[in-house]
Amino acid sequence: MKTLAQQKVQSGAKAPHSKETTTRFLRYLALGAALVFALAPVYWMITISLKTEVDQFATPPPWFGFTPTLAHYYDAFVTRSFGDYLLNSAIVAVASTACALVIGTLAAYALARFQLPWNLNSHLSLWILSTRMFPAIVTAVPLFLMMRDVRLLNTRASLIIVYTAFNLPFVVWMMRGFFAELPRDLEEAALVDGDSRLGALVRIVLPLVAPGLAATAVFCLIVSWNEFLFALVLTQTDAAMTLPVGIAGRVTQFEIKWGVMSAAATVAVVPILVFALALQKYLVRGLSMGAVKG
Repeated sequence: MKTLAQQKVQSGAKAPHSKETTTRFLRYLALGAALVFALAPVYWMITISLKTEVDQFATPPPWFGFTPTLAHYYDAFVTRSFGDYLLNSAIVAVASTACALVIGTLAAYALARFQLPWNLNSHLSLWILSTRMFPAIVTAVPLFLMMRDVRLLNTRASLIIVYTAFNLPFVVWMMRGFFAELPRDLEEAALVDGDSRLGALVRIVLPLVAPGLAATAVFCLIVSWNEFLFALVLTQTDAAMTLPVGIAGRVTQFEIKWGVMSAAATVAVVPILVFALALQKYLVRGLSMGAVKG
């Protein structure tokens, strides 16, 4: 027979294990509830794009038991101009993200590595970041007048210029932090070996901050892809209209094309999702760089 001391030891060993299991179960339950809460609107949007108009307005709404149809996708991308809107959004988002990364990375490297007089490094960083503090609507009218004067209204170039300027402060601020964490000895060793400053940046520094570049690129692409205000102000024709504006245009005073809007929105999610998944490992490393220092 077990002694009283042995029984107490065994009961004490089981209690922490049981508590740990309960805590893990509650954690997974909370994560599952949060996941369902976050994905429910996405699932509802996808189902609306596959439902007929009768099923869309049925009461109670059918969550699973309905006959899917691709009529809304045909209406959006064959009958209507959503294919052109999608192409415009892709060109504008990719071009503006690339321009913002190139210009912002060079500016961030200069701020992180070169010591300017009168402590201008910190002042310039703050001034650049302060441009993001202004509401976007404040600059809508001046930008419209500027683009009108240079005859760039209703063009993709106007959106690329505006989105590049809008993303630049974020790129500079993000990349400056990544560059500041890298030791200067790496570049100095490359310079001693005969490499130029630009060569050291391209061949030594940029590969080391690739996770930061990936994280910054994802955020810039999402901002450019989803931007609505400037696209609405600067474009009025299908030649340069982006997908968010095109989707909103299906809301009229006579009817709302819920199926067409949901179909276009479903397709609009796919490119960003694919891009984020392709850079997932770099994205996680970029978001966590500098969190732990050893």
